[in-house]
Amino acid sequence: MKVTDLIHKNEKTAFSFEILPPIKGTGIEKLYKEIEALSQFDPQYINITTHRSEYVYTDLGNGIFQRSRLRRRPGTVAVAAAIQNKYNITTVPHLLCSGFSREETEYVLLDLQFLGITDLLVLRGDKAKHENKFTPEENGYSHATELQEQINQFNNGIFVDGSEMKVTSTPFSYGVACYPEKHEESPNIEQDIYWLKKKVEAGAEYAVTQLFYDNKKYFEFIEKVKAAGINIPIIPGIKPLKRASQLNMVPKTFKVDLPEALTKAILDCKNDDQVEQVGIEWCANQCRELMAHGVPSIHFYSIGAVDSIQQVAKQIY
Repeated sequence: MKVTDLIHKNEKTAFSFEILPPIKGTGIEKLYKEIEALSQFDPQYINITTHRSEYVYTDLGNGIFQRSRLRRRPGTVAVAAAIQNKYNITTVPHLLCSGFSREETEYVLLDLQFLGITDLLVLRGDKAKHENKFTPEENGYSHATELQEQINQFNNGIFVDGSEMKVTSTPFSYGVACYPEKHEESPNIEQDIYWLKKKVEAGAEYAVTQLFYDNKKYFEFIEKVKAAGINIPIIPGIKPLKRASQLNMVPKTFKVDLPEALTKAILDCKNDDQVEQVGIEWCANQCRELMAHGVPSIHFYSIGAVDSIQQVAKQIY
């Protein structure tokens, strides 16, 4: 069942969350514990992030450094398959432009097809840490819409070299990202919505937002999206704050504003335990308001926040 079917099959607001594959060399047990902590709330699907390789430098001595590429979190496809098999929950691996060539993407699609995993979240991805601006991989893509085109061709039985598949299977369906406070590289929100519409025209069935803490920004975004003729579900992405340091880190990392009321409440806290409670209550109230407005689903970014999300979910589900 596709994500759009899953989030509409019940009258209540659907619950879903996102996880990271384990760091290279560690086991999956900790990840299973996190999933089990949230599985009691009937998640309709689980997103699995994908991470590109990065350059690392090894000091060989005498001022000589060796540059090599390292993927710290491999295994998105394997993790997605393991979770879907163990918990019988739909998994949605991320598919990126960033760090992947067309041929590498094709092999990922083939592996997922063999495993019966047919839901994707299609993203451009972030620039590499060593880059000043986003640079596509050699024979890769600069925009999510180009990656969508490859997936669509794959669904039509055509490989990247133009040859035809002998056997086709269940086509992939996919969602994309959107930004209520605009993408950091976009000159304005209108351009952001223009590109969201292009993604929809290319086949995106839903969109998941960047995290936000001001529901007013989300509601204003929805109005603009509808005015632009975009009618797919726009799933709010939510993450509770846990530490006072996030007052600076979150706006810098995700390019979002924190409401003054939330900022003041956190500044009044004496320690991070109090901050965590403020974050839980703010997040729960956010979700209640979103649910009252009839959002079909709420998607939680769970990295480093599983305990807080568990507390929020107990209040609202």
